Amino acid sequence: MNKILVIGNVGSDPEMRYTPNGTAVTSFSLATNRVYTTAGGERKEETEWFTVNAWGREAETSNQYVTKGMKIYAEGRLKTDTWTGNDGQNRFRLQINADKILFLDRAGEPSQAKPQESDQPPVPNNQPKATEPGTTEDIEDLPW
Repeated sequence: MNKILVIGNVGSDPEMRYTPNGTAVTSFSLATNRVYTTAGGERKEETEWFTVNAWGREAETSNQYVTKGMKIYAEGRLKTDTWTGNDGQNRFRLQINADKILFLDRAGEPSQAKPQESDQPPVPNNQPKATEPGTTEDIEDLPW
């Protein structure tokens, strides 16, 4: 089973596009934070970045209401995208193909914690184009 549940702060305004057969796809970055104390008593904070991809009606709703800095809950499948950068180094990006997105901020109230843009991972120039879930490119993600 491949399922991920994440609560975090939106790091970029959503971008909506369409597959060749007209299905809406909306993408945005999402940051999650973890604060912990080391054995030596030092307080540390870690940030993980994800790219959230919403499809169909969920994409349209996300494009309309999601804004940078907003706190959301995203649920779906985790997928890792890998590529070689212009400098020859291997890069990766964690993607969530979201089945459900819930808005956790009250309407009109921005989230208290806004991620810094400089913390975002680089986006590759050869970003793959959107494909509709269920096509042959998504067969490896099926749960059986």
